[in-house]
Amino acid sequence: MSDPIAVVGTDTGVGKTVVTAGLTRWLRERGVDARAIKPAQTGFPPDDDAGFVTEACGDPDAATCCRYLEPPLAPRVAAAQTGEELTYGSVLTACENVIAETERPIIEGIGGLRVPLAGDHEVIDLVDDLEATALVVTRSGLGTLNHTALSVEALERRGIDVAGIVCNEYDGATVAERTNPAELERMTGHDVETVPPLEGETPQALADGVANGLSAAFLKQIGPDD
Repeated sequence: MSDPIAVVGTDTGVGKTVVTAGLTRWLRERGVDARAIKPAQTGFPPDDDAGFVTEACGDPDAATCCRYLEPPLAPRVAAAQTGEELTYGSVLTACENVIAETERPIIEGIGGLRVPLAGDHEVIDLVDDLEATALVVTRSGLGTLNHTALSVEALERRGIDVAGIVCNEYDGATVAERTNPAELERMTGHDVETVPPLEGETPQALADGVANGLSAAFLKQIGPDD
Protein backbone atom coordinates (compact mmCIF):
# COMPACT_ATOMS: atom_id res chain seq x y z
CA MET A 1 0.00 0.00 0.00
CA SER A 2 1.21 3.50 -0.91
CA ASP A 3 0.41 6.60 1.08
CA PRO A 4 -3.00 8.03 0.14
CA ILE A 5 -3.37 10.96 -2.23
CA ALA A 6 -6.13 13.39 -1.21
CA VAL A 7 -7.61 15.35 -4.11
CA VAL A 8 -8.87 18.43 -2.30
CA GLY A 9 -10.48 21.58 -3.64
CA THR A 10 -10.62 25.26 -2.93
CA ASP A 11 -14.41 25.05 -3.25
CA THR A 12 -17.22 22.88 -4.56
CA GLY A 13 -17.46 22.31 -8.29
CA VAL A 14 -13.80 23.03 -9.06
CA GLY A 15 -13.12 19.66 -10.71
CA LYS A 16 -12.04 17.30 -7.92
CA THR A 17 -14.07 14.43 -9.34
CA VAL A 18 -12.73 14.59 -12.88
CA VAL A 19 -9.15 14.89 -11.59
CA THR A 20 -9.73 11.94 -9.26
CA ALA A 21 -11.13 9.94 -12.17
CA GLY A 22 -8.18 10.86 -14.37
CA LEU A 23 -5.60 9.78 -11.81
CA THR A 24 -7.45 6.59 -10.93
CA ARG A 25 -7.93 5.56 -14.57
CA TRP A 26 -4.31 6.38 -15.46
CA LEU A 27 -3.01 4.25 -12.59
CA ARG A 28 -5.30 1.29 -13.24
CA GLU A 29 -4.31 1.26 -16.91
CA ARG A 30 -0.75 0.73 -15.69
CA GLY A 31 -1.64 -2.24 -13.54
CA VAL A 32 -1.84 -0.37 -10.23
CA ASP A 33 -4.65 -1.34 -7.85
CA ALA A 34 -5.85 2.25 -7.47
CA ARG A 35 -9.21 3.04 -5.89
CA ALA A 36 -10.96 6.34 -5.38
CA ILE A 37 -12.58 6.88 -1.99
CA LYS A 38 -15.40 9.36 -1.44
CA PRO A 39 -15.79 9.73 2.35
CA ALA A 40 -19.30 11.15 2.06
CA GLN A 41 -21.49 12.03 -0.92
CA THR A 42 -24.17 14.66 -0.44
CA GLY A 43 -26.78 15.63 -3.01
CA PHE A 44 -27.34 11.94 -3.82
CA PRO A 45 -29.06 11.40 -6.10
CA PRO A 46 -28.26 12.77 -8.64
CA ASP A 47 -24.69 13.54 -7.53
CA ASP A 48 -22.52 10.41 -7.41
CA ASP A 49 -18.80 11.12 -7.64
CA ALA A 50 -17.79 7.51 -7.00
CA GLY A 51 -20.18 6.43 -9.73
CA PHE A 52 -18.51 8.85 -12.15
CA VAL A 53 -15.10 7.36 -11.36
CA THR A 54 -16.29 3.78 -11.80
CA GLU A 55 -17.81 4.70 -15.17
CA ALA A 56 -14.63 6.50 -16.21
CA CYS A 57 -12.57 3.44 -15.32
CA GLY A 58 -15.07 0.89 -16.61
CA ASP A 59 -14.81 -1.06 -13.36
CA PRO A 60 -17.14 -1.02 -10.33
CA ASP A 61 -14.13 -1.72 -8.08
CA ALA A 62 -12.43 1.53 -9.10
CA ALA A 63 -14.23 3.67 -6.51
CA THR A 64 -16.23 3.45 -3.32
CA CYS A 65 -18.33 5.87 -1.31
CA CYS A 66 -18.44 5.50 2.46
CA ARG A 67 -21.71 7.35 3.06
CA TYR A 68 -24.54 8.78 0.94
CA LEU A 69 -26.71 11.69 2.06
CA GLU A 70 -29.54 13.28 0.09
CA PRO A 71 -29.44 17.03 0.86
CA PRO A 72 -26.89 18.94 -1.26
CA LEU A 73 -25.19 20.42 1.81
CA ALA A 74 -22.06 19.91 3.87
CA PRO A 75 -22.16 16.33 5.27
CA ARG A 76 -22.62 17.39 8.88
CA VAL A 77 -25.48 19.71 7.92
CA ALA A 78 -27.04 17.21 5.52
CA ALA A 79 -27.15 14.52 8.21
CA ALA A 80 -28.68 16.94 10.71
CA GLN A 81 -31.36 17.95 8.20
CA THR A 82 -32.48 14.36 7.70
CA GLY A 83 -32.01 13.21 11.29
CA GLU A 84 -29.36 10.66 10.33
CA GLU A 85 -26.41 9.76 12.54
CA LEU A 86 -23.06 10.63 11.02
CA THR A 87 -19.98 10.29 13.21
CA TYR A 88 -16.46 11.25 12.33
CA GLY A 89 -15.18 7.96 13.67
CA SER A 90 -17.40 5.97 11.30
CA VAL A 91 -16.21 7.95 8.28
CA LEU A 92 -12.55 7.72 9.32
CA THR A 93 -12.76 3.97 9.94
CA ALA A 94 -14.52 3.33 6.63
CA CYS A 95 -11.78 5.21 4.77
CA GLU A 96 -9.03 3.40 6.69
CA ASN A 97 -10.54 0.01 5.82
CA VAL A 98 -10.50 0.75 2.09
CA ILE A 99 -7.01 2.25 2.27
CA ALA A 100 -5.68 -0.88 4.01
CA GLU A 101 -6.69 -3.09 1.09
CA THR A 102 -5.72 -0.75 -1.76
CA GLU A 103 -2.33 -0.33 -3.42
CA ARG A 104 -2.87 3.35 -4.31
CA PRO A 105 -5.81 4.98 -2.51
CA ILE A 106 -7.06 8.32 -3.83
CA ILE A 107 -9.36 10.21 -1.49
CA GLU A 108 -11.69 12.77 -3.03
CA GLY A 109 -12.54 15.69 -0.79
CA ILE A 110 -15.95 17.22 -0.22
CA GLY A 111 -16.16 20.88 -1.20
CA GLY A 112 -13.32 22.84 0.37
CA LEU A 113 -11.01 21.96 3.23
CA ARG A 114 -13.05 23.68 5.94
CA VAL A 115 -16.35 22.00 5.02
CA PRO A 116 -17.98 20.50 8.16
CA LEU A 117 -17.73 16.71 7.87
CA ALA A 118 -19.08 15.23 11.09
CA GLY A 119 -19.25 16.42 14.68
CA ASP A 120 -16.63 19.10 15.16
CA HIS A 121 -14.42 17.70 12.40
CA GLU A 122 -13.85 19.13 8.94
CA VAL A 123 -12.53 17.71 5.66
CA ILE A 124 -9.00 18.87 6.49
CA ASP A 125 -9.08 16.80 9.70
CA LEU A 126 -9.74 13.67 7.66
CA VAL A 127 -6.87 14.43 5.26
CA ASP A 128 -4.59 14.91 8.25
CA ASP A 129 -5.71 11.82 10.17
CA LEU A 130 -5.35 9.62 7.08
CA GLU A 131 -1.78 10.92 6.65
CA ALA A 132 -2.51 11.74 3.02
CA THR A 133 -0.55 13.88 0.61
CA ALA A 134 -2.78 16.62 -0.79
CA LEU A 135 -3.28 17.61 -4.41
CA VAL A 136 -5.09 20.96 -4.55
CA VAL A 137 -7.59 21.47 -7.39
CA THR A 138 -8.64 25.03 -8.11
CA ARG A 139 -10.30 27.21 -10.72
CA SER A 140 -8.09 28.84 -13.31
CA GLY A 141 -9.57 32.32 -13.55
CA LEU A 142 -9.81 35.52 -11.57
CA GLY A 143 -10.05 35.01 -7.80
CA THR A 144 -8.14 31.77 -7.60
CA LEU A 145 -4.94 33.23 -6.15
CA ASN A 146 -6.44 34.03 -2.77
CA HIS A 147 -8.48 30.84 -2.44
CA THR A 148 -5.63 28.60 -3.49
CA ALA A 149 -2.97 30.26 -1.35
CA LEU A 150 -5.22 30.07 1.72
CA SER A 151 -5.94 26.38 1.08
CA VAL A 152 -2.24 25.55 0.73
CA GLU A 153 -1.47 27.55 3.87
CA ALA A 154 -4.13 25.63 5.82
CA LEU A 155 -2.65 22.31 4.71
CA GLU A 156 0.91 23.27 5.51
CA ARG A 157 -0.07 24.63 8.91
CA ARG A 158 -1.27 21.12 9.74
CA GLY A 159 1.93 19.54 8.44
CA ILE A 160 0.19 17.99 5.44
CA ASP A 161 2.41 17.46 2.40
CA VAL A 162 1.24 19.14 -0.82
CA ALA A 163 2.01 17.31 -4.08
CA GLY A 164 1.05 20.26 -6.24
CA ILE A 165 -1.77 22.41 -7.58
CA VAL A 166 -4.02 21.76 -10.57
CA CYS A 167 -5.74 24.70 -12.28
CA ASN A 168 -8.78 23.09 -13.86
CA GLU A 169 -10.48 24.17 -17.11
CA TYR A 170 -7.49 26.30 -18.09
CA ASP A 171 -7.65 27.84 -21.56
CA GLY A 172 -5.56 30.99 -21.11
CA ALA A 173 -8.30 33.20 -22.51
CA THR A 174 -7.75 36.00 -19.99
CA VAL A 175 -4.73 37.76 -18.55
CA ALA A 176 -5.66 36.37 -15.11
CA GLU A 177 -5.60 32.80 -16.38
CA ARG A 178 -2.36 33.24 -18.26
CA THR A 179 -0.56 34.70 -15.26
CA ASN A 180 -2.15 32.65 -12.45
CA PRO A 181 -0.02 29.47 -12.72
CA ALA A 182 3.29 31.29 -12.39
CA GLU A 183 1.91 33.54 -9.66
CA LEU A 184 0.63 30.55 -7.69
CA GLU A 185 4.02 28.88 -7.94
CA ARG A 186 5.63 32.06 -6.62
CA MET A 187 3.11 32.43 -3.79
CA THR A 188 3.03 28.81 -2.62
CA GLY A 189 6.34 27.32 -3.72
CA HIS A 190 4.53 24.36 -5.31
CA ASP A 191 4.37 23.18 -8.90
CA VAL A 192 1.21 24.11 -10.78
CA GLU A 193 -0.34 21.92 -13.47
CA THR A 194 -3.15 22.90 -15.83
CA VAL A 195 -6.00 20.87 -17.31
CA PRO A 196 -7.90 22.29 -20.31
CA PRO A 197 -11.70 22.55 -20.56
CA LEU A 198 -13.15 19.09 -21.28
CA GLU A 199 -16.87 19.81 -21.55
CA GLY A 200 -19.27 17.49 -23.33
CA GLU A 201 -17.17 14.33 -23.16
CA THR A 202 -17.83 10.87 -21.74
CA PRO A 203 -16.43 10.07 -18.27
CA GLN A 204 -13.74 7.93 -19.93
CA ALA A 205 -12.71 10.73 -22.29
CA LEU A 206 -12.76 13.27 -19.48
CA ALA A 207 -10.49 11.08 -17.37
CA ASP A 208 -8.09 10.58 -20.27
CA GLY A 209 -8.12 14.34 -20.91
CA VAL A 210 -7.02 14.99 -17.34
CA ALA A 211 -4.14 12.52 -17.57
CA ASN A 212 -3.09 13.94 -20.94
CA GLY A 213 -3.09 17.45 -19.50
CA LEU A 214 -0.80 16.60 -16.59
CA SER A 215 2.95 16.47 -17.03
CA ALA A 216 4.92 13.24 -17.00
CA ALA A 217 6.90 14.52 -14.01
CA PHE A 218 3.74 15.02 -11.97
CA LEU A 219 2.21 11.68 -12.96
CA LYS A 220 5.43 9.97 -11.93
CA GLN A 221 4.87 11.25 -8.38
CA ILE A 222 1.59 9.38 -8.10
CA GLY A 223 2.54 6.50 -10.37
CA PRO A 224 3.56 2.95 -9.55
CA ASP A 225 6.63 2.55 -7.38
CA ASP A 226 9.76 1.52 -9.26
